[in-house]
Amino acid sequence: MAVPKRRTSKMKKRQRRTHQKLCVPGMNNCPDCGELKMSHRVCPSCGNYKGQSVEETE
Repeated sequence: MAVPKRRTSKMKKRQRRTHQKLCVPGMNNCPDCGELKMSHRVCPSCGNYKGQSVEETE
């Protein structure tokens, strides 16, 4: 049975886990109002997408 000979140090454990982190989604500034918005999405504050006004229908 495979058993580690020595205890894994905190530094080695943290070095191994450096890639397990949260990533921030791609945020861009809206060209019309300047607010932050997700890329390729309608701006939640002004409702524009690619320079055109997008109206929601209910």
